[in-house]
Amino acid sequence: MVKTLIVVDDTQTTSHNDIKAIDFATYLKDYPKRDEPKTRVINLCESSRYLSQGYYCSLLAEARGHDVLPSVKTLNNLRTPAQILVSRKYLDKTVCNDGETCSVLMCFGRVQDEKMQKLAALVYQEYPVPVLRVAIKCDLEQLTLTIEMLSFSVLSDTEKEFFNSVVSELANTAWKKRQGIKKMRWDVAMLVNQQEASAPSNKGALSRFIKAGEKLGIAVHIVEASSGVNLAHYDGLFIRETTGIDHHTYRLAQHAEKLGLVVMDDPTSILRCCNKVFLHDAFNYQKVPSLKTHILADQSPDTIAMLESSFGYPLVLKMPEGSFSKGVFKVKTREELKTRLAELFAESALVLAQEFMFTDYDWRIGVINGRALYACRYYMARNHWQIYNHKSKRNFSGAFDSLPTFEVPKAVLSSALKAAAVIGDGFYGIDIKEVDGKAFVLEVNDNPSIDHGVEDKYLGEELYMQIMSEFLRRLESRGK
Repeated sequence: MVKTLIVVDDTQTTSHNDIKAIDFATYLKDYPKRDEPKTRVINLCESSRYLSQGYYCSLLAEARGHDVLPSVKTLNNLRTPAQILVSRKYLDKTVCNDGETCSVLMCFGRVQDEKMQKLAALVYQEYPVPVLRVAIKCDLEQLTLTIEMLSFSVLSDTEKEFFNSVVSELANTAWKKRQGIKKMRWDVAMLVNQQEASAPSNKGALSRFIKAGEKLGIAVHIVEASSGVNLAHYDGLFIRETTGIDHHTYRLAQHAEKLGLVVMDDPTSILRCCNKVFLHDAFNYQKVPSLKTHILADQSPDTIAMLESSFGYPLVLKMPEGSFSKGVFKVKTREELKTRLAELFAESALVLAQEFMFTDYDWRIGVINGRALYACRYYMARNHWQIYNHKSKRNFSGAFDSLPTFEVPKAVLSSALKAAAVIGDGFYGIDIKEVDGKAFVLEVNDNPSIDHGVEDKYLGEELYMQIMSEFLRRLESRGK
């Protein structure tokens, strides 16, 4: 049996048969359940704004193992209307004359006018979204489609009636997923940003990646987004620039994946690692040992009281996205808590609160394709509670140790592998605190630092060979 949930901005939507309409707050609070039937989520919340409730609805659904429409990838693709060109053959010529523009509502790839059904199916294959408005400009040989994602609340009564008829039928059908593979050659684009202050790899590491690739028969080409990248010329994309979802790194990863390239970091890993809401919800579901964390949706007096009761002071507040310890704040008083929450909620619909645990260092375990590759201990910056102190130029980061994985405590290593498995089979850096023999996973980094003289201190050149060998394995598995 499959349960289908409709998540809306409000609960005025009428439930149909076995489909239950709930608001986002209910889904956030009441549906982190592991023992329920297979669950599918139809996200009809307003999703055009980044970090909106609709965005988090799809993100949390993916974290909870629920099938969801639309996916977070699709939401990011359609945050602004997309425009595509298709052949004129997909639309009956009696619908729209050359030079004219018409508009149509598409619900799960269905339309009321059968003459537009072939076009609707094509659009839905590319953009599997519950509700789309598509403007069609007709020319002699082609159609220009402007595709806009809609929330349920903006539909007219007639449109809602059509939507309800479609969604009732959908509840008893399977959701199909697209797959595609493209054959490739032995060239890998390594994306860097020469102007980035805290890049994932220094020049010494980049040159060693290139040399390792050469030994394996892979030509590694350094490219920059600012100079333009034609990914169609390559077989793989290796991102060595700090990633972000609302960023060109994610868009390039998406594009590369669509072209059939081997991608590291792949867009799914970027999506999951870059948002701490996903990580901690997924950790909870998969029973990955981690620090006590609450996902906050408001800053009400009740929420303040709950935080003080659960954590006391100090406690840590986190923006859902951030890297190199940015967007992470320790608060020591109620006034400081209120101020920080107001600042964070001005940017995001959700904020994370986490217990404060001080240690002299954090573990970083590098994992690739499910196996531990390297281990480091990063010590806290001088007179600071984090590895990086962004307010200090002289003591920006602490010291480090690099050591073999067989010297890592068993609890730390097993927790790292379990956390990595939540994300995928890519290349990750898992940050962990260890106290009294117990491990607590902080986060999984999709774009872990590999600096010459730091992470490679123990393995040396072999570290780069191991990473590039994984590229080689994946290229070969795609039939090269």
